[in-house]
Amino acid sequence: MKKQPLYSRSRRAPDSGASAAQPAGDPPQAAPNAEAAAPVALGASSPPPARSPGRVRAFALRNERRLWLVAVLALISAAWLFNPRLVAEPALTIEQIDKAVRSSIEEKPLRSPETRAYETIAPSVVRVIGFMSENDDGKDDMPRAKHDRGVGTGVVIIDNGTILTNLHVVSGARRVNVTFANGAQSDAVVISTQPENDLAVLRALTIPDDLAAATMRSTGDLSPGDHVIAVGFPFGIGPSTSSGVVSGLKRQFRSPDGQQMMSNLIQFDAAANPGNSGGPLVTMDGEVVGIVTAILNPSQQRVFVGIGFAVPIENAASAAGLPPF
Repeated sequence: MKKQPLYSRSRRAPDSGASAAQPAGDPPQAAPNAEAAAPVALGASSPPPARSPGRVRAFALRNERRLWLVAVLALISAAWLFNPRLVAEPALTIEQIDKAVRSSIEEKPLRSPETRAYETIAPSVVRVIGFMSENDDGKDDMPRAKHDRGVGTGVVIIDNGTILTNLHVVSGARRVNVTFANGAQSDAVVISTQPENDLAVLRALTIPDDLAAATMRSTGDLSPGDHVIAVGFPFGIGPSTSSGVVSGLKRQFRSPDGQQMMSNLIQFDAAANPGNSGGPLVTMDGEVVGIVTAILNPSQQRVFVGIGFAVPIENAASAAGLPPF
């Protein structure tokens, strides 16, 4: 079978002999298949055409947003991979946490619960003086002035100047004077009493603009062992605070002269002395649960030996006409 000849599309080089034989003046005749190239061996591959710069530019313009997105993601990934702060650190051990807490406490010690309770109640505590003599002008240099005065403590329960104190502090007084936490003084009048609980309610005639009333709390959830503080003016010194615990509930106490029996009292062991009478018994939240009213001392000395009594605030509030908790 006769095979067909193969031709390439490259131009054939002109034959020198044929060119010489062509008459001058005649136009050269194109060789058959003038656009054909020189024969190429079968099986040989031609190099791929080079990509035009215009086509690359057109591709970039068509996909500009995608290319910017890819670039931004690449930068973020590189920053994350090479940022030492983003490398996971080992978890803290219990010893490291404990050391950090101890170091923080040493640099700035925490205030005790007793301190926070005192700071809460202090603005509501007042000094109460009952002047027994009409000639007593309130100066300490008067002869026997201290023997003619009842010195105790009170607590503001309403910001209109209503104050709770003990009845024995103001009983028989010709004039009552109170000193507020900011140092301001005012005369006060007795507006009601509750002798069975040794309570008196006073009303100050002049009150500070920023007078703060104490927060009262029911004794329903009070238990032996709960921490409390007693705030007052023992022997006229103060305001002073002492801390202790509730020793018992529903206690009874007979007055030293044997004329009065009091019941349903809170027993506590925070130090209290003459002058603490009428002061608040306060929880660690700064809330009043009782009014200090008596101390027990088997001897004739009127000093604290570890047993104090307070009237529950429910009784004290009723003396002031306040609703029960």
